[in-house]
Amino acid sequence: MDLDQLAALRTPEGSAALTAAADLAGGDPLVAASALRATGVPPTLAAAALTQAELRHRAVGKFGSAAAGMFLTRPGLEQATRRVVADRRAARLHAAGVRTLADLGCGLGADALAAARAGIRVYGVEADPVTAAMAAANAEAAGLAELFTVECGDATGFDVSGVDGVFCDPARRATGSGRRIFDPRAYSPPWDFVTGLAERVPRTVVKVAPGLDHALIPAGAEAEWVGVDGDLVEAALWCGELAEVPRRATLYRQQGHHQLTGSGAAEAPVGPPRRYLYDPDPAVVRAHLVAELAAELDANLGDPSIAYLYADQPVRTPYARCLEITDVLPFSLKRLRALLRDRRVGRVEILKRGSALTPEQLRRDLRLAGTESASLVLTRVDGAPTVLIGRPVD
Repeated sequence: MDLDQLAALRTPEGSAALTAAADLAGGDPLVAASALRATGVPPTLAAAALTQAELRHRAVGKFGSAAAGMFLTRPGLEQATRRVVADRRAARLHAAGVRTLADLGCGLGADALAAARAGIRVYGVEADPVTAAMAAANAEAAGLAELFTVECGDATGFDVSGVDGVFCDPARRATGSGRRIFDPRAYSPPWDFVTGLAERVPRTVVKVAPGLDHALIPAGAEAEWVGVDGDLVEAALWCGELAEVPRRATLYRQQGHHQLTGSGAAEAPVGPPRRYLYDPDPAVVRAHLVAELAAELDANLGDPSIAYLYADQPVRTPYARCLEITDVLPFSLKRLRALLRDRRVGRVEILKRGSALTPEQLRRDLRLAGTESASLVLTRVDGAPTVLIGRPVD
């Protein structure tokens, strides 16, 4: 996609091509391209329209029905914030008194649009010309062009003295290759610039990859890990006046969102396995809030380095999945295979933490046959390789 192709897609002919492409999305791409060209759409415009139709189809999970009118790139869509997460972040910024916001590295505008919907005036800065033009087009399509404007340029050169809040989502993919960047010091804008924003604007939020090393969290910042329907999707650093607690895990589920907070430094008690096993949500684990969850569940760890919790009673919680454990035994393939055969188990789900075994290989080695199902947990208890057998608790 280049600026000329984007401009072509925004013409009446381009809009018609996008509508036709949406009806063809999801099928064989060669057949779709041939069908679109057969209607008189030029090949270049047809290819651009079909690419957008494919991306919009994929974007529904993040943006809902609004995806149908958005302009997208593959890297931009991958890094874009889900609407439910962006809306909550915007509401928190608004509640903290932010009325003008600089979005440095605004990408396709997902977070900026959420802030604009919350009534915040947003000034977006984006280094890539095509992405900047798409963000502006997305603001226009959403009817928010008066609240969200975009300039193409270097985020490090933007004057933040005129805003009362900053949001920064540094690029985490290499220009050209698209390869994921794991070292924050290689982000764009640079990590030193990003972490220095809080010294210039007291209300600063930085979106980061969920694998961020805790050692890189700035002193005094609140680090939040976000999960959606069991998937760990992002982390954010709330700096300056926005920091409320040291660590937070925010989980979005169909029933709403839930938050667990704490120091991130507490340690859970360690003891033997008990009747119920809790598998904490990845956001809880990454936020180092397993000890806080253990306190809520009256639970203990079976091994100080493994984030499985054990308790005597099943407690409904949004922060962990619960299994009822029927057997705890030292790992032995021969013994496990015989036990499952005796119980006529033919289907197993396999969970693992602290085990070098691969679920796929174990499944093959077990040679299962039967009509019953079971859950297997491969882990360590007091340092020893252990397998637990159980069943999910609804």
